[in-house]
Amino acid sequence: MNSIAAFALLLSYLLPYVSPKMFPLLSVLSLAVPILIVINTLFLLYWALILSKRVLLSLIVLILGISHVSSLYKLSGKSVGEVEESISLMSYNVHSFNRFDWIDSETIPQDISKLVKQQNPDILCTQEFYNNPDIDFSQYRYKYDYFNHNSRELALVIFSKYPFINKGSLSFKKTANNVIFADVVLPRDTVRVYNIHLQSHRISSKTDELAKEDSQKLLKRIGVSFKKQQSQAEELITHMKSSPYKNIVMGDFNNTAYSYVYDKIKSENLQDTFKEAGKGFGKTFKFELFPARIDFILVPEEFEVLSFHNHDLELSDHYPISTQIRL
Repeated sequence: MNSIAAFALLLSYLLPYVSPKMFPLLSVLSLAVPILIVINTLFLLYWALILSKRVLLSLIVLILGISHVSSLYKLSGKSVGEVEESISLMSYNVHSFNRFDWIDSETIPQDISKLVKQQNPDILCTQEFYNNPDIDFSQYRYKYDYFNHNSRELALVIFSKYPFINKGSLSFKKTANNVIFADVVLPRDTVRVYNIHLQSHRISSKTDELAKEDSQKLLKRIGVSFKKQQSQAEELITHMKSSPYKNIVMGDFNNTAYSYVYDKIKSENLQDTFKEAGKGFGKTFKFELFPARIDFILVPEEFEVLSFHNHDLELSDHYPISTQIRL
């Protein structure tokens, strides 16, 4: 069992370099990497407690994938107070403000509005935004919302305290998922902010509902969505390369930090703000099997990441994330 778990984790280290279009089923393994890390860690502790030399197997595999381990859990974070010439960013998939009563609460729109007012980010990116009369983001003077042609009710939105000089949408075809961008004029620089929501898998976060699904159909569906994510990421990267400004990418990747699409986007001179300043598991999605981190804020490597926070508030199926950076 230990050998199988160690081999599977070792195999997962290749995922950032394996195209989902070529091997879609192998890409599915990226969703299981957190489980594999935990299993190998438990084996490591077990063999260490009974003083067995078998401890070396999981130890070596975990050391080889230390960057994977640090993507799952950070022992210590980094946080500073208000710093001059810094900007704060937040990303949040608001799940249409509990429109269909997934959560047993009637005050979700007001609670999310209160959270945003308390955190007061300079730039806020939301996914699955729904025009609810009870939301109040009036502190933002500038707003760009894009209702995809396949989803007239849900939008990607960029809210900002700073003005836009350009904005637009990548307008992916045959999907409700999308990427929008805005060129934001900050006090000392201009940056391009991308708000992204890559292809959804349409899988339940509850283990009992997952167990009822036909495994072959489930794997095939996830494989198809991974291929779509790759195409969407390639469009995004091409667009980023033409940007006249430094790029900030925020949003719901619908994939993990062990995936091909994450690696390719991050490779565009970007750093993961959680890995730089986060703490703990950094979960961003309510998934029963393991703490899933599928929402990210990536900023240019030249920027200094001053702090990062996962907000453990169950107001959506996602958890909001925020960071403070200095240009």
